[in-house]
This record gives sequence, C-alpha cells and structure tokens, in this order.
Amino acid sequence: MEVIHERCAGIDISKVDVKVTVRAPGTGKRRRSETRTFSSVTSGLLAMRDWLIAEGITVVGMEATGVYWKPAFYLLEHEMECWLLNARHMKAVPGRKTDVKDSEWLAKLVEHGLVRPSFVPPEPIRQLRDLTRYRTEVVRERTREAQRLEKLLEDAGIKLSAAVSNLLGVSGRAMLEALIAGERDPHVLAELAKGSMRRKTDALIEALTGHFTEHHAFLARAMLDRVDACTSMEARLSERIDAQLAPFRRRIELLVTIPGVSTRAAEVILAEIGDDIARFPSAADLASWAGVCPGNNESGGRHGPGTTRHGDPWLKAALGQAAVSASRTKDTYLAARFRRIVARRGKKRALVALEHSILISVWHMFTRDAGYADLGGHYFIERTGRARQTRRLVSQLNQLGYQVTLHTEGAA
Repeated sequence: MEVIHERCAGIDISKVDVKVTVRAPGTGKRRRSETRTFSSVTSGLLAMRDWLIAEGITVVGMEATGVYWKPAFYLLEHEMECWLLNARHMKAVPGRKTDVKDSEWLAKLVEHGLVRPSFVPPEPIRQLRDLTRYRTEVVRERTREAQRLEKLLEDAGIKLSAAVSNLLGVSGRAMLEALIAGERDPHVLAELAKGSMRRKTDALIEALTGHFTEHHAFLARAMLDRVDACTSMEARLSERIDAQLAPFRRRIELLVTIPGVSTRAAEVILAEIGDDIARFPSAADLASWAGVCPGNNESGGRHGPGTTRHGDPWLKAALGQAAVSASRTKDTYLAARFRRIVARRGKKRALVALEHSILISVWHMFTRDAGYADLGGHYFIERTGRARQTRRLVSQLNQLGYQVTLHTEGAA
C-alpha cells in the first residue's frame, strides 16, 4: 500500500496517559515503528512533543475521546499538522484490543491516508464556541427551572400558567412574589395584573385559588433565585460574546439578512462553522458535515432509511429555530419551500429541508461576501411556468367535480 506520509504518528488518548506510535523510514525499504507511553499531565505532554519533534513527525492523528484530546491537540497544533479523527471512521484491529494496538492502527491509517481529519476551528472561534454553547446551556437550565416552578404551582393547586401566557412576565412575577411574601387572597393577587391582563381578573381569581403553603413558598423562592441567576449569567455571557465577535462583525451582518435567522442564531452559526468557509470545499460538504442532508444507505440496489447523521447538535439546534421562524415569514422563498414540502413529506422533513437551504445560502454568502438574495414567495410558480401550474390546479378542481372558467385579472 502506498505511503502518503513518511513520518507520522498515532496517539491513543485516555484520562491518565497517552500511547504514541511513530511510523518513520527504517533501514532499506522497511518502515520503522516505535511506541511510547506518556503521562497526560502537562509535563508528560511536553515530553511527548519533544520526542515527536526529534523524530521529524509531520502529521499526528488522534481519536476524538471525550474532552481528553484537547490538551494534546492544542499543544501540538502549532508544531505539526494535527488530525482529529472520528471514531466512527475507524475499525478496531481484529484480535486483542489494547491502547497500544489502537495507537499503532491510528499511525498506519494516517500513514496511508485512509482517514480524514475532523474540523477543528482556530482558537478565536473555539473561544466563541465555548461562550455560545455555555450560554445555550444556561438558557436551557432557566427553562427547566421555570418548568419546575410550574409543576410546583400545580402541586399547590395554583393554575396561574393557564391564565397567563408567560409565568415569569411582569404580571406573573408580581403575583408569585406576593404569594411567596405570604399573600393568599386571590382577589388581592389578581389586582396585581398589569396592562391587558387586567381583563382576565375573574379567570385570575379562579386560577389563584389553591393551597399554597410555606413549603411551596420556600421552594418557589429558591427556583426564582435560580431563574434570576441564569438571567444574570446570560447577560454576562452575551456581553462577552459581543466583544469576541468584533473581528467577525461582517459575518454576523450577512447572516441576519437570511429570513428567520436572529442575531443570536447568527452568533451560534458563526461559532460552529467558523469564519474560514474555505475549510468546506463546497456547500454540499458543509451540509453533510452539519448533518442536515439525507444519508446514503444503499446495498444491492435497495435503499435503506436515509436518516440524517448526528452532525453538530449545537448548529442543528440553531438552524432548527431559524427554520421554524423562516417557515412563518411572508412572501419568502423559504416559506414557499416549507409549504411545498410539508404537504407531501411532513413538518419535520420540511424543516430539515429549510435548515439545508439556510446552510447552503450561508456557504455561498460567505464565499462571495454578499448578503442573502431572496428568490421570493412565487419562485416555484415562476420556475414551473404559469401555464403548467394553471393546468395542474384546473385538473385538480376537475377531479373534484368542478367546472372551471378562467378569467384574466382585470379583464371585463
């Protein structure tokens, strides 16, 4: 088998140590292989780096094992070419399974060019990723805490969530604070409603009648404090993210021109795919990496389920929110595409199709440094031709038993 990389190494990483196998030219035409074990602490990793440099290693491949790969990768990425390898792309060596065997197998795969490196963004994008991902988790935790609060109120017989749209809004929060403070009269609590909520006084009185005790008050106070802490942390993270985005402001300006993509969604998309779109050779490569295109599953002429791959869950979550928003827009290509697909394929597949369209647009926008150009809500009608579309609709009405007479709009 052809040797692609003359001097390469494979690293099997665990929490406590790393097994490193070096492949290099030996005597004559033979290849030399040597394996060493290093501690995973910084001093051990530095010794590993010095050995690899002394061996003249140009390419290092390592399996993506939890978060344990990060210290080794970040230490070596400035000294040599580092490949982070997807475990699904490699097969274990037949026979006895050991860490040493794994490192030898990784080295051989890299040596012959049988694996592809995964996308690891540069440090500024990695830092932005950490911030946006943590902010997403903080928001999710706040949502979970609000759900716990709603269940607590149900336990007390308080049906406030059935009368107000936002339990933590101005009116809902005022009533909750009064309940925690000791107020139990539903008439007094209902009077705390603000704005349009005051039209629901009777419904609020019924909803606020229950058996809210000191036990419920203690738990409700704890839950509201956690909600407030999450809100405060979200604000801090957003401020930090805004500062980190200063060099990438142009990219954010491009992303928000896409229907359905909010500023927050744009920040997540940029953090996940990075600023250098040339890392993905084509728009199809980007969609495949993100996991928003159908999978290939064919054998013996038979097609299996074409489910999407896992991809990047953080990116897919942001794209999903953007797709839902885009499907509700007026007179846009994305909304028309959603309506076209949802009728025959269902809502979930239609939303995945919108995610795919959004990501394809992102690749072209970043490549050309141009804003989003909407094709319009009538794109599919214009594409198939008005005459053809008219014949199709008339045929459907005829099948339903109607006789159709067409008149041009504005004709006498």
